[in-house]
Amino acid sequence: MNQGITQTRLEDHFITESGARLESPEVAYKTWGTLNGGRDNVVLICHALTGHAAADEWFPGIFGKGNICDPDQHFIICINVPGSCYGSVGPQSVNPQTGRPYRNDFPELTIRDMVRFQQQFLDQLGINGIELVIGGSMGGMQALEFIIMDRRSRSAVLIAMGKAHTPWAIGISHAQRTAITNDPGWKDGNYELNEGPFRGVAAARMMAMITYRAPEDYNRKFGRKLQNEDGQFQIESYLNHQGEKLAKRMDAHTYITLTKAMDSHDISRGRSDFEQVLDRVEIPVQVIGIRSDHLYPIAEQKELADLLPNGRYAEIDSPAGHDGFLIEFDQLNEIIIPFVKHKELQFI
Repeated sequence: MNQGITQTRLEDHFITESGARLESPEVAYKTWGTLNGGRDNVVLICHALTGHAAADEWFPGIFGKGNICDPDQHFIICINVPGSCYGSVGPQSVNPQTGRPYRNDFPELTIRDMVRFQQQFLDQLGINGIELVIGGSMGGMQALEFIIMDRRSRSAVLIAMGKAHTPWAIGISHAQRTAITNDPGWKDGNYELNEGPFRGVAAARMMAMITYRAPEDYNRKFGRKLQNEDGQFQIESYLNHQGEKLAKRMDAHTYITLTKAMDSHDISRGRSDFEQVLDRVEIPVQVIGIRSDHLYPIAEQKELADLLPNGRYAEIDSPAGHDGFLIEFDQLNEIIIPFVKHKELQFI
C-alpha cells in the first residue's frame, strides 16, 4: 500500500444499489492537515479510474501552501473507492461466505455507490462540512453526484466529464473489458493480480492511453520514428510499456468493475430530467474542460456548466488530451485558486 495510506473499516455494513450487502468493508484513505473545531474545513478529492487514496502522488500540483489543497488551512481527504484494488473493499477482498476472493462474484457498483460509501465513512469521521469537492474523469463523476446527494458540500470543481456517460465512452469501455475477458488468463473469472500473462489488461490500457491523449500529442512526441532495428514504431513501444506497467499493478476484475460503474453514470437515472436535477444544485461549481479531450469533449463540460445555476466554465489549452488534468497543473491552479478564494463573490 502507498505510504501514508490508512486502512480501516466501515463500522456498519454497506448495501449497494443492486442490494448486495458488504459487512464492515475495508476503507483505504489518506489525509493531510488538521480538522478545525467545526469539523468543516474539508477538501474532498475524488480519484479517477486507476487512481488511489494517495492523491499527492497523482495530483501533486494542487498541494502546497496557498494552493487549492493547503494542509495549513484544510483537512484534505481522499478515499479509495469500493471496487478498487488499492485498499478498499474490492474483487480481491475475501468473500466471507466462501473464504476466497470475490473476483467475478464482487457485486456491481455504480458511481452513486462510490459516493454513498464515502458519505458513510465521512459520517463515521464526524465531518460536518465540505469546503470543496474536486475530481476529474471518474473522480469528477463522483464529485458531481456528491454535490447532488450531500448537503455538506459548499463548492465543487468538476473536470473532464459530463452529466452522463455517453455511448462513445461506454463503447470504449466495453472494448477494453472485452480485451480482458478474452485473455487466455481469464479462466472463467479466475484472473488474479501478479499471475500473468496480463495481455488483456495490457491491451485495455493501450486502448485507454489512445483515448486519454490526442493525435497532435502523439504526433509531437513520437511521429513515425522507429524504436529499434526490428521496425517497431516508438508509439508501439510506448503503448506496450504503459500496458505492461498497469497490468502489474491493476487487478483485471477491478478494471471491469470500475469501468462498468463509470458506464452507470447518469445523474437523471431514477430521478427527474437533467435540468431539474441540476437546477437544485445551488452551490458555486467550477467546470473545467480540456480543449484536446476526445474522450470527454468540451461540449459536455460546457453543457454541464450551463445547466448548473451557479456553474461557470473554464478551459485548459493543452495538446495532452484527457490526461491534461493530470499534467497541466499551472493552468488548473490559475483557474481553481481564484475560484476557491472568491467563490462567495463570483455568483452574486
